[in-house]
Amino acid sequence: MFDCSRSHDGMVAISVRPRESGDRGLPSHRSREFLDSRLRGNERSVAYSLSLILALLLVSGEGALAHGIGGKDASFVAATKGPDILPFMYLGAKHMVTGYDHLLFILGVIFFLYRMRDVVIYVTLFSIGHSITLLSGVLLKLEVNAYLIDAVIGLSVAYKAFDNLGGFKSVFGFQPNNRMAVAIFGLIHGFGLATKLQEFRLSPNGLVPNMIGFNIGVELGQMIALAIMLAIMLQWRRSASFERSAVAANALILAAGFVLMEYQLAGYFVGGKV
Repeated sequence: MFDCSRSHDGMVAISVRPRESGDRGLPSHRSREFLDSRLRGNERSVAYSLSLILALLLVSGEGALAHGIGGKDASFVAATKGPDILPFMYLGAKHMVTGYDHLLFILGVIFFLYRMRDVVIYVTLFSIGHSITLLSGVLLKLEVNAYLIDAVIGLSVAYKAFDNLGGFKSVFGFQPNNRMAVAIFGLIHGFGLATKLQEFRLSPNGLVPNMIGFNIGVELGQMIALAIMLAIMLQWRRSASFERSAVAANALILAAGFVLMEYQLAGYFVGGKV
């Protein structure tokens, strides 16, 4: 059972009822007895699920360390010597749709947002953030260590899940500004995207239109992934099991974020320093 409270009662009380304001992205709180009763019969499945996701991440460790552009896509990017907007749009969309770290963060952001207006606000803030650093990182050659940036991206996934579980209020006694946090992490995710392109010696001929095309593709891929996630969330919220499974799901996201962060830090300290 996930326990993120250090208060005298030793437990975070969590509910997933719709809020009157989706602005904070947090579930409302109930009593300790509610969480105990919801999780007591679900502890074994939570433990099995946590073990499964950790095992999958361990088995796919190489992929967790290097979610980049490879194969024929890498050959195409390296060989491009002029404007080629449509293929770069495709690459941007593909990178976002297959970007498990970005998708986990977005899932955490929308998890407890019940109004479409709030979804649009938060996703827009995230998009503005990563568009700024993606374009400026490549065009202005603002280089950062890919391992460290990806480690912070993993941390952003864990941060949002911890926030969804009510951790900040229960452990630290305050609630961060969620809109500001999403915008800041958007900047970090954009640098993560930029580092994947900085691995290639991109030709200055056509670089600006190609990067704009790549960024448009990222946004299109994000819209596709978001639409799928919202459709699944809508059906899931209607199920009787949502209240108890939402806690387990955010515990899984929390664990996945920390595992991804640890992989990137391992890559940095073992031999990824630049």
